[in-house]
Amino acid sequence: MANKLEITLTRSLIGRPEDQRVTVNTLGLRKMHQTVIHEDNPAIRGMITKVAHLVTVKEQ
Repeated sequence: MANKLEITLTRSLIGRPEDQRVTVNTLGLRKMHQTVIHEDNPAIRGMITKVAHLVTVKEQ
């Protein structure tokens, strides 16, 4: 398993439920096509699973 994850917001939050918007904001994503890097841990993996249809993930 990689140590870092590169997460990119690829789909819009317009019309999405509030819990998905909060999860994306908690990941640190504010704009479309913005990329953030997080440590690979179960909490981050859980957030990614919840919004997997909105983001793309690349292991570093």
